[in-house]
Amino acid sequence: MTRETERPLRADARRNRERILAAAVRVFGEEGLNAHFERIAREAGVGTGTLYRNFPTREALVEAAYRDEVARLCDAVPGLLAALPPREALRAWMHRFLDYATAKLGMADALRALVDTGTNPYAESRDLIRAALAALMEAAAGAGAIRSDIGPDDMFAALAGIALTSAAPERREQAERLLDLVLDGLTRAPRPAAADS
Repeated sequence: MTRETERPLRADARRNRERILAAAVRVFGEEGLNAHFERIAREAGVGTGTLYRNFPTREALVEAAYRDEVARLCDAVPGLLAALPPREALRAWMHRFLDYATAKLGMADALRALVDTGTNPYAESRDLIRAALAALMEAAAGAGAIRSDIGPDDMFAALAGIALTSAAPERREQAERLLDLVLDGLTRAPRPAAADS
């Protein structure tokens, strides 16, 4: 069979892979390291053979699930900017960042176990997220919707702080309020420098 005749299978395989990764994030989030491949396969609507063919080890599945969460967060930027005004696109992305942080928190034990094996799932994630945030902030600043004196590193630190303190699902309302507070701070004019006394 040639590669050309495999295309429909690859589309099915891609959908299976996406369902497996989404199920893995949920199940690892609920069960941590005790998550069973059989439950992940069942929730994904695939057989365990399909899951093992795609991800032969627990470590491979954890790493792929985490990297997929990062990619989904970052890949959302062009669509958000095309569909919404820049400030609203930034706020919508910040909401998605909380979803990502909640998933990461749920997978913390599995990710720590992966790091203990010598694999670094975080190797590129900070740079990818920072680049996504920079694109959103540049668009919003260019439209005059936010201040231009705050950079993506400061904004990332603020988002990481919110995620650290409020990413748990039961604290989601607080986290959303904090995101609005940060965004309000981005829309205010900077304070003038204090005069020397």
